[in-house]
Order: sequence, then C-alpha cells, then structure tokens
Amino acid sequence: MARPELVQIPSQPLERYRDLLGEEFPLYEAVAGRAREEFAGRAIWHVNSTAKGGGVAEILRSLLPYVRGVGVDTRWVVPREGPEFFTVTKRLHNHLHEDPGDGGPLGDKERALYEAAVRASAAQLAQLIQPDDIVYLHDPQTAGLIPAVKQTGVRVIWRCHIGVDQPGELARGGWDFLRPYVEAADAYVFSRERYVWEGLEASKVWLMPPSIDAFAPKNQELEPATVEAILGEIGVGAEVGAAPTFVRGDGSPGRVERRAELLQEESLPAAAKLVIQVSRWDRLKDPGGLLDCFAQYIDDSGVHLALIGPTSSAVADDPEGTLVYREVAEGWRRLAEEKRRRAHLVSLPMDDLDENAAMVNALQRRADVVVQKSIAEGFGLTVAEAMWKDKPVVASRVGGIQDQIVSGESGLLIDDPRDLRGFAVGIGGFLTDPALAGRIGQAARQRVKERFLAIGRLREYVELVASLIDGGA
Repeated sequence: MARPELVQIPSQPLERYRDLLGEEFPLYEAVAGRAREEFAGRAIWHVNSTAKGGGVAEILRSLLPYVRGVGVDTRWVVPREGPEFFTVTKRLHNHLHEDPGDGGPLGDKERALYEAAVRASAAQLAQLIQPDDIVYLHDPQTAGLIPAVKQTGVRVIWRCHIGVDQPGELARGGWDFLRPYVEAADAYVFSRERYVWEGLEASKVWLMPPSIDAFAPKNQELEPATVEAILGEIGVGAEVGAAPTFVRGDGSPGRVERRAELLQEESLPAAAKLVIQVSRWDRLKDPGGLLDCFAQYIDDSGVHLALIGPTSSAVADDPEGTLVYREVAEGWRRLAEEKRRRAHLVSLPMDDLDENAAMVNALQRRADVVVQKSIAEGFGLTVAEAMWKDKPVVASRVGGIQDQIVSGESGLLIDDPRDLRGFAVGIGGFLTDPALAGRIGQAARQRVKERFLAIGRLREYVELVASLIDGGA
C-alpha cells in the first residue's frame, strides 16, 4: 500500500484578523498564548480522505494555517485508499444523509473490506505519531482507524461533518456500521446538535460549525477588472486586458493560467445577469434539479446559469462524481436551444488548489445570485463563501444551511429542496430588485463575520484539545 500523503500546511499569522476584529482581537491573542504553552512538545494530527475537493479539505485549509501560525505543531495526513474502499464510504456518506445512494448494502462483506483498508492505514499512521500527540479524525472514511490509533496511547477526536435533520432507517444503519469504531474516541465533534447520534456518551460531545478564512484565495478581495480577467482566462467570459492575478495562501503572487473544462455554446456576455451554484458533482447537491428549474422557469433572456464543480476525476473520495456530471451534461444537451445558449457547465481544474480557489472566488463575485439547491447538506461552505462576498443566496432549508441563513434577512431558504418554482421565484426576486439583493447581501456578510470565520473556531479548537490533555472531554 502507498504511504499516506503528508499535506503541507502553510503558517498564517493571526495578525491578519486584527483590523477585521477590532477590539475583540486581544481575546484571540490570549487563546494563542494558551495554545503555545499547553500544546508544546506534542503534535496534533488531522486525518481525512482527500487533500483537495470537498468541504472537509476546505475547512482544514481555512483553520490549520492559523493553528500553525500561533506556534502549535499541526500536521495533516491523507491515507491512500483504493476505489472499493471509497465505494463503501460514499455509500456510508449517503446513508448518513438518509439517502440510498447507489442502493448497495452495508453488510459483512463491506465491513470486511472497510476494516482491511483502515487496518493498513492505521499501521502506517502508528509509525508517525507519538504517545503525547492528539489525533483528529474526520468523517466515515477515518472512523475505522479509531481503535487501532487508540492502542498507541494517544487521545483521539472524531469529527462527523455530515448528518441529517430527521434520521431514519438508512442514517441509523450508517451509525450502527460505524458505532463499534466511533465509541472508542475520546471526543466527538458534530457541526450541529441535530446531527449528534443517539446513544453516544453526552460528555464527549462537542458542537463546532465549520468556518471560512476571509483571507484565503477563495475569499480575498478581488477588483472587478481582476474578476473579469479570471473569467476570461478560464474561458467562461470574454478575454480582457487586465491580469488574472491573486494572492496565494502563502502570501506570494499568483496568476490564473489554466482553462476550465467547459460545456457551453458561447461565453458569458458582459451584461448578463448570472446565477451560479458551486458544488461537487453530487446528486445530493442536485445540480440537475437547478438545471431543470432554469429550463422550466427562468425565461429572462438576459439571465445565465453556471453550474460549477471540480473536474470530476479530481476528487479521489467521490467515485460518483463522473457519473453525476455526465447526467447533468445530458440534461444540458436536451435543453431548448435558447436555454442551452444561456447555460454553462464549468469544471474547474484542481492541479493548483490556490488557483482553483481564485477561480471560484471570481465566479462567486461575478454572480448576481448564488444558489445551493441541496437535497441534504452537512453544512454548505459555499453558502458562507457567497455570503461573505455580499451575495444574496437562495438555498434549501436543510442541514447547516439553515444555521447560516436567516431567511428573509441574510438570504432566502426554500422549505422543499425539490420546489423548482419556489427556487425560481426566489432567484427572480433578487434579480429584479437590486436594492433588496444589496440589503440581503450586506446582512449576509455581517452574519458570516459574527459566526463563521475561521478565527472564531480557534478558541473552541484550543478548548477541545486542551480538555483532552487535561484528562477528559
């Protein structure tokens, strides 16, 4: 088996947030001092299934650089598993969302395959960690590591980023598959209270919503000319004279140079109104449903739709991505000619993650309305990203999305994720009333500032790790 991937984590100073936080900033300096003192001499390992693509990787990239920046030895490792393993864990992922996914079982055969894979990964991880370290495992792909890692003497945190508001037979079946491994952890972290599994020891449970980094390439400020230049470089918009530049995560200059994989009949006109959704090519994100909404109800000839995701082969832990993209592409080909002209499927390269983030940033900033039409959602970081950019968001009232948006104040929630007309009415309301869109966008940014920035999670993170060092959750 290939050795696990050690992901490089840049170091970022908390000082970046001084002006943004104002008089609250000294509180975080105090947290940083505590972390340096209490965590000295030990490493904190984060383990997840992929270094690029998906919300967990985004969360780690937004938080861990600041943990390193305060002087804590923080590391990130990704085991290298095979396709059969990811077929099982994708099935688990879907079941935890109360969705049948591919319809396959989670029986003895699947458990044997899962345990064989994590057994090899646990042996490799055990060679890296020391007894005083803390190991922070993320999502179903890593849950099976918990018992073996615990045998090395370290403290183990397991974080579940996904869940469902009303668990049924499928979700509880996923819990039962994972419970023999999960129960051994020293602490459990969930994004929402409603995601906490029945039967887990309450004293071990922590609640931490995900967050974004305001200064990362995906969220940093971009001038309008730079936005247009990036869209031109990737092929979505017309080429312009400005340079498609951005600032990389390490502070060095970057430039967008790769093109996106595009399915479109023409580039986006400069005067067009743009509605977008950014997500994996995943049925639970329902890009096909948004395309149907556009086809049936968005008749304004000046409105374009862009469905944006990663190149489908780039996300190692999502074996369904290529198939879902093909389904959406077939839907695009079936559109009436006039609608097809106004619809764009955009698959962004993942070779350079900072470059990819700058592309997403530019597309979100160019958008007039951002949609997240998820059938189920753990949290939905793309919602917070769009809100931070003052964008009105129309989204399903599911999962963590409803924690981010106060409907009618900082965005709009649609009660039924499959209500195409409801989404169309919400989108149209923002497109036809720029003043309303502006007010909602400003309120959205303020809500993210108050609740969903990475530095806000730092204090909770330090408290959790410190509690394990002190002997209990």
